[in-house]
Amino acid sequence: MTKTLFKKYRNVYDFANADISELENDIKPAGFFRNKAKNIIACCKLLISEYGGKVPDNMDDLLKLPGVGRKTANLILGDIFGIPGIVVDTHAKRLSKRIGFTANDTPEKVERDLMEVVPKESWSKFCHQLVYHGRAVCTARKPLCGECQIRPYCDMGSKQI
Repeated sequence: MTKTLFKKYRNVYDFANADISELENDIKPAGFFRNKAKNIIACCKLLISEYGGKVPDNMDDLLKLPGVGRKTANLILGDIFGIPGIVVDTHAKRLSKRIGFTANDTPEKVERDLMEVVPKESWSKFCHQLVYHGRAVCTARKPLCGECQIRPYCDMGSKQI
């Protein structure tokens, strides 16, 4: 989807000036397309009016952008600006509980708990590793504990040994 999307909308100005119905149709495969289209346009308008068309490089300003929460802000900070951040998505939340890094359910609390056990310089990479591990091995419905290399260190996996 992004291959054609970014050919059509080449910059923040193209997105800010997009026809909402057309953008909705363009991003429909991503799900929640109506809300996302509204947020994309509003976010890009704010980027232009408040930040000169540039994405801010700090959590406070990123969180002011429509549609941007801590997960997205941490992802941008880590992947774009090299500023370490813990990205708590569905995989990070599920695996952190299973492994025993947290007993919490809210992303903010999981983020704080992971910040305590993961070295800061590894925060951004760690979260990508959790996503990969969550898709390949520790899946939501049927984790492959028998094939897991971290099983001896995992609360859930070690109970099955």
